[in-house]
Amino acid sequence: MTMATLGLNLALFLAALAFMEGFAWVMHRYVMHGWGWVWHRSHHEPRAGRFELNDLFAVVFAAPAIVAIYFGVHGVPWLLPVGLGITAYGAIYFMFHDGMVHQRFKVPLGKSRYWKQLIQAHRIHHAVHTKDGAVSFGFLLARPVRELKAKLRARGVDA
Repeated sequence: MTMATLGLNLALFLAALAFMEGFAWVMHRYVMHGWGWVWHRSHHEPRAGRFELNDLFAVVFAAPAIVAIYFGVHGVPWLLPVGLGITAYGAIYFMFHDGMVHQRFKVPLGKSRYWKQLIQAHRIHHAVHTKDGAVSFGFLLARPVRELKAKLRARGVDA
């Protein structure tokens, strides 16, 4: 592998990883809190058991990564780093969201200011238990907590 190919693969990996935050925000805001609320509602309610209906989104969102990796290995090489970038985002999301925030399994809580802000922003998101009115739909980028709380207060929700 040449340095140019390595550089291109790294760029594609990082681009896919970065793209996924925007994609996740859009999916969370307009699908999960839209017509996909049928599945996502389970995530805003107390969980009874190990799984919730919302977990099906992980299967749906994994499909493009699986397809990209498969075709990246079997004839379209540039799809491999794209698929791996999507997968890396999924792994980071899983550790952060399911581990740190919702504590579905043991993972050390992030102690940095960045992780604390993300955890608090996601908990503020869960202050709303309905399809409408929530704030903070991203997973790795979040507005400052004071802004999110102010938005909720303006909507009549105490966070």
